Amino acid sequence: MHFRMPAFPHGFAAFLWALGLGLYIWIGLLAIGISQATSFVIAAVCFCGIFLLVRLRGEDRPGAR
Repeated sequence: MHFRMPAFPHGFAAFLWALGLGLYIWIGLLAIGISQATSFVIAAVCFCGIFLLVRLRGEDRPGAR
């Protein structure tokens, strides 16, 4: 029996990428001494930007190289 990964919608994959990288940015900013409020705002803006970038440009198009 051959098992395959389930097909996730592209928006869900973009959300996971944005969440992971946003958390990484937030923790990184906290680690270098930026205040919690400032690091949260910067991470939230990065989350939105990453989500839009991956959602709009991250999909593989068949035949495109």
